[in-house]
Amino acid sequence: MMMNIVVEFFVVMLRVLWAIVMAGLKWLIRPKEKSVAGQVCVITGAGGELGRLFAKEFARRRATLVLWDINSHSNEETAEMVRQIYREQDVNSMTKAGAVGGVEEVPPFQPQVYTYVVDVGKRESVYSTAEKVRREVGEVELLINNAGVVSGHHLLECPDELIERTMVVNCHAHFWTTKAFLPKMLEMNHGHIVTVASSLGLFSTAGVEDYCASKFGAIGFHESLSHEIKASEKDGIKMTLVCPYLVDTGMFRGCRIRKEIEPFLPPLKPEFCVKQAMRAILTDQPMICTPRIVYMVNFMKSILPFEAIVCMYRFLGADKCMYPFLAQRKEAMNNNEAKNGI
Repeated sequence: MMMNIVVEFFVVMLRVLWAIVMAGLKWLIRPKEKSVAGQVCVITGAGGELGRLFAKEFARRRATLVLWDINSHSNEETAEMVRQIYREQDVNSMTKAGAVGGVEEVPPFQPQVYTYVVDVGKRESVYSTAEKVRREVGEVELLINNAGVVSGHHLLECPDELIERTMVVNCHAHFWTTKAFLPKMLEMNHGHIVTVASSLGLFSTAGVEDYCASKFGAIGFHESLSHEIKASEKDGIKMTLVCPYLVDTGMFRGCRIRKEIEPFLPPLKPEFCVKQAMRAILTDQPMICTPRIVYMVNFMKSILPFEAIVCMYRFLGADKCMYPFLAQRKEAMNNNEAKNGI
């Protein structure tokens, strides 16, 4: 009995080493990207900047887009951009066909885009819309949990309703969307779930307790679900966790680290962030942190004493980096109240 455990232990160690080697090779040799053409892709928060960029990237790969957002106008704007990409692709394919043989070839399928007004923070809205998607579009194979909000208040100044809203949209909504679409993925043994989280779900900072908690929760949910899918031996279902550093979308406008350090750690361009995430999704990479220094910071946080982390934060100016953002939000809110005569 003891010998069996020893043998099994060495086998496990060999598998661990092999997994490390294979992961290292993927950093050196870029894996081939998979095709998502014709697959139904749901993107939450599609009217926002990151959601819109994800939609455009999947449209270029001829996926059928299902766009969810609480804002009908911005969602329709994204949909029109997607339709334009589809039209350009059709023109290009017909031009190429004419140049080769003089015969116009009809593409094997015509991807479409569908829009739905959804409040992902309300599970009834998620479940009813998911059922409507199944009836009107088909079974969902790609789920991009991208929707997110931030309250922009210090904890003791933040209304309870905004704290609850942040937790529900940034974390609980992932439960509802996954419960809506995962059963069919399990049945087909095919699908991909993407969690767009944040580096603030790996390590935190002052002033955004609700946001950090929601992103920590989203990451915990994602990791636990990944283990559950592995335990069920459904190897056709993939999971990707996206943890970017501060992205220049205006969500945290005013956030500043130490000015001497800022040139080396500027906010990420949204286009770069989404390009990196798409590369990870299309190569079935389990996790992507952008930039790569986020991996190192997360590792150091795991091994260093808390006081050492505080010293590093203060050196980088990361301990109070959100304070200018919070001050701007407070000033803007006060101005709005003054204009409305409150």
